[in-house]
Amino acid sequence: MFHKVLIANRGEIALRILRACREMDIKTVAVHSSADSDAMHVRLADESVCIGPAPSRDSYLNMQAILSAADVSGADAIHPGVGFLSENPTFAEMVEEHGMAFIGPTPEHIRLMGDKITAKETALKLGIPVVPGSEGALDPNSDIDALAARIGFPILIKAASGGGGKGMKVARNPEELEQAFRLARAEAKANFGNDQVYMEKYLGRPRHIEVQVIADGLGNVAHLGERDCSLQRRHQKVWEEAPSPAISPQTRTELGETVSKAIKKLNYRGVGTIEFLYEDGAFYFIEMNTRLQVEHPITEMITGIDLVREQIRVAAGLPLSFRQKDIIFKGHAIECRINAEDPETFIPSPGKIQDYLTPGGYGVRVDSPMYQGYQIPPHYDSLIAKLIVHGDTREECLHRVRRALHEYVITGVNTLLPLHRELADDCDISKGDYDIHWLEKWLALKAQEEAA
Repeated sequence: MFHKVLIANRGEIALRILRACREMDIKTVAVHSSADSDAMHVRLADESVCIGPAPSRDSYLNMQAILSAADVSGADAIHPGVGFLSENPTFAEMVEEHGMAFIGPTPEHIRLMGDKITAKETALKLGIPVVPGSEGALDPNSDIDALAARIGFPILIKAASGGGGKGMKVARNPEELEQAFRLARAEAKANFGNDQVYMEKYLGRPRHIEVQVIADGLGNVAHLGERDCSLQRRHQKVWEEAPSPAISPQTRTELGETVSKAIKKLNYRGVGTIEFLYEDGAFYFIEMNTRLQVEHPITEMITGIDLVREQIRVAAGLPLSFRQKDIIFKGHAIECRINAEDPETFIPSPGKIQDYLTPGGYGVRVDSPMYQGYQIPPHYDSLIAKLIVHGDTREECLHRVRRALHEYVITGVNTLLPLHRELADDCDISKGDYDIHWLEKWLALKAQEEAA
């Protein structure tokens, strides 16, 4: 097992990794920017190293600075967390070249799944269904009109690299196609330095379903069920559930087995998430995330498995501590992402936390680095907390979510707490009747009613 792990991240995920390491008697090194000197994970780590000024490019994306910190501190492994360098194959290679373990998949697997076109082609070869679309990247000379006619409108044009909704444009008819193609390429180039795009069928009312997998690279693979991440705004997840209220136990088993077989063929190592669109009883692969997910806690709540602990064990060369037959899904879990944003305009709201009181009680977990007096810097993602709630049934879980949300107090900055309180009381949410477009339509209708 590792002696010392450097945590190459910040915020709640850095604190989550630190806690797992401490429970495993592994010493920790927290790297941080000058803006995060007072961060909770920095305070709690065994050692800390400032790796640069506030901008991410000069700190959390600075590979040389992170590797130097690891060398100086004597770390024998680096955990990249979520975002930043977590899916950067070059960084994973550099870590290994420096004689340290990268707590994640191999650089080859990160590279394979990092390009959405290659990932889609790989999924097809592995027997995973994909959304109908182009066979590869499109170029300015491609006959996009003929291809779109074959696929059928509406059409979605997507960046081959990146994510988060950037480089994605919808063409609902032939007249919109050329402009959507041009804008998607320009946006992809601006955000990812790669203007390659591809085309696929735009589904009308799909749900976003993702399957959590973990493998040890020694032949042992397990799936830990699915999560429903359909409540999104501009392709950013807001509320997640496990299991999905739209999936039957039989479908869950079939989907999990399909994914597990594919991951085993890859000889994959580490945690991973296979993401699908689900509509009219059919699943369509969209991408694979070769890292820990922000929403991993709800899977932990319904399985009782510590994903970060297993991730560290696997990276150390140990086999999975369980097998598929050992996994029992218990109850229902919901995660509410608490962002420091205006709940109506979604404008980020950095600033000083004045009052901070987290909810508690049976089945309630809060993953957050916040504390009273903490100054939220304006330089990073606005996620400041995750409220995770578990119940024996979905109905019980929803009741507990409502109670916990009303107990949660954060003042000094705007947060999404008021939005989540409204969502928890909505009839469609209570029935589990929603898709990936539901939240944006709900927000638009709410804005119209308030303006009237």
